[in-house]
Amino acid sequence: MKISSCAASLLAVLLAACQPSQLNNPYSDADTRQSILYQAFSERPKHLDPAVAYSSNEYAFIAQIYEPPLQYHYLKRPYELTPLTASKMPQVQYLNAKGEALPATAAEQDIAYTDYLLDLQDGVRYQPHPALAKNAHGDYLYHHLTAADIAPLKTLNDLPETGSRALLAEDYVYQIKRLAHPKNQSPIAEIMKNYIVGFAEFARQVADKPKTAVKDLSMSGVTALSPTQYRIRIKGKYPQFSYWLAMLFFAPMPWEADVFYGQAGLQDKNITLDWFPIGTGAYYLAENNPNRRMILQKNPHFHPEAYPSEGEPSDQAKGLLMDAGKPLPFIGQAVFMLEKETIPYWSKFLQGYFDASGIASDNFDQAVQFTGGGEARLTDAMREKGMQLETSVETSSFYMGFNMLDATVGGNTDKARKLRQALAIAVDFEEFISIFRNGRGVPAQGVVPPGIYGFADGPTGINTEVYEWQDKKPHRKSLEAAKQLMSEAGYANGIDPKTGQALILYFDTMAAGADDRPMLNWYRKQFAKLGIELVIRATDYNRFQEKMRNGNAQIFTWGWNADYPDPENFLFLLYGPNSKVKFGGENASNYQNPEFDRLFEKMRNMDNSEERYRLIQQLQAQVRHDAPWLFGFHPKSFALYHSWYKNLKPNLMANNQLKYTRINAQERAQKREAWNRPVFWPLGLAMAGLVVLALPAVRAYRRKLQG
Repeated sequence: MKISSCAASLLAVLLAACQPSQLNNPYSDADTRQSILYQAFSERPKHLDPAVAYSSNEYAFIAQIYEPPLQYHYLKRPYELTPLTASKMPQVQYLNAKGEALPATAAEQDIAYTDYLLDLQDGVRYQPHPALAKNAHGDYLYHHLTAADIAPLKTLNDLPETGSRALLAEDYVYQIKRLAHPKNQSPIAEIMKNYIVGFAEFARQVADKPKTAVKDLSMSGVTALSPTQYRIRIKGKYPQFSYWLAMLFFAPMPWEADVFYGQAGLQDKNITLDWFPIGTGAYYLAENNPNRRMILQKNPHFHPEAYPSEGEPSDQAKGLLMDAGKPLPFIGQAVFMLEKETIPYWSKFLQGYFDASGIASDNFDQAVQFTGGGEARLTDAMREKGMQLETSVETSSFYMGFNMLDATVGGNTDKARKLRQALAIAVDFEEFISIFRNGRGVPAQGVVPPGIYGFADGPTGINTEVYEWQDKKPHRKSLEAAKQLMSEAGYANGIDPKTGQALILYFDTMAAGADDRPMLNWYRKQFAKLGIELVIRATDYNRFQEKMRNGNAQIFTWGWNADYPDPENFLFLLYGPNSKVKFGGENASNYQNPEFDRLFEKMRNMDNSEERYRLIQQLQAQVRHDAPWLFGFHPKSFALYHSWYKNLKPNLMANNQLKYTRINAQERAQKREAWNRPVFWPLGLAMAGLVVLALPAVRAYRRKLQG
């Protein structure tokens, strides 16, 4: 039987196309076996200036670009600070009010100042950048651009020349002065006024001056002593200041950056420091198109740094020391693709086109299952793909807070306290975690989360106001215990004696969308267990913030993520002088207890010791009893990584993890090909069917021609 020439041609094309290939590959074929990391992002970063940026989606980029003097050891736990651009850990010197040196054992009341002396490594250089480009005479090429020069520019990369220079101690000093300038609106400026000597005075001095003016003005507490050494002087004793030196706020900034970006006309082109960073880190931002993709490229001037050669005892067995001593970074490029929708993002991850993925609620059951003992494990489908599941309890706390200035739920009376204690028992956060977080959380027993010094595990660490220790784990007290507290508070069966009706409480929240209704209804049901009517007062973000500042909220939910791994960074959220209403601080509940404040002041600046640990437990016991919060939960992160993703260890404090990551590009290419082979047989079958259907018509046409 002959086939028409048209059909034959069509089948020939079809057969030619049936060669194994990845027709759905969103990347260039030339990059297939390159050491490139592929990840997704869903929200465009607002700030890339380290003086201003303060959110996780911004740090995902700039932590690879900028380098403070210190960093966290990638493998060691508990978290340990190590030098980054510093050549060694800071020298710490205590001084009295006259500026005279004191011994390390000096009493805190005798310490008027603390000096941090930092020495920098040799050989640290900035990434290539037009702000540092010079001509043969040593003059900056792009510091005096005219309107005609700027008119054709669309992006920073339109300037053809780049330059680099050595990192200087003065660059760190310059950045601290930038933090103080009111026009930069740094989120830590108010905090640093309390610590860095001369910071507040400098802020007032430069208030009416341009940002570049900070270069030629001095701040008394921050001084460059040589090209590679600088000193920061703080008020009193504050051991936690070392942790701040690992935060990006204290990364260096060359003065040339502000001069370059400050030129009239560049901001209109969106060519700003907030858009195009300049740092000394392992990567620089090669492409910034947040509506499509962002690309980090290996810094050709990156200073020598090696993968750690030691860690926790289990790291060797996990293969985390296979790259010990090898030069960083391992990855030459990181491509971040914008993915706003969960389904296409998840599909691309399963096809191997993204190297890592979080797990959305919609996909959770497809990826993870819980054993009878409550342990999370991968599903069979994920194990067949060789996936790696990493879980970790985040150093974060989410809680339901009471406004302690409120006439009903606030105050230190037994009546109000027992009402709060009853609610602490009734609001079942184990159920919340199960329903709304797919089990991804740990019920909180106090203020301090796991992983932070002072956290106590086991029976000694439970909230005995809410839980009892049974069968080697905490069990929430019965609802009858909560109802008994309600009766003792004067609200038997939830009845308000003033009205003879159900007690009405108000939950102030920003959650108002359709997706939030199940959660809001859940809160109503929890309060209803005690006969209380919970009224939802939903509002927008600005109105909610205003109500919190003015003390007009009654009950609210809030959260806090650790800035540094110290209990002070959590317990200060309940310190009286940090009251949001009275002092504009982070104590959103406006809780004030003289005994708590006294213990906190004694504990906060102590070095870790048995005495400090004991004080932390006393502080925890006090707030458990007073119940200014319903201690909600500590989130538990679940993330999936493909088998070719190496050196994987969650680090909840460090943000500069990209340089430690290694990708087995060959394995990735092989699995991508296996998982994405085009399936043509349905198309071939359909074409064959069309040919069969067409044959009678062809024969009839030929008979007509022959007749």
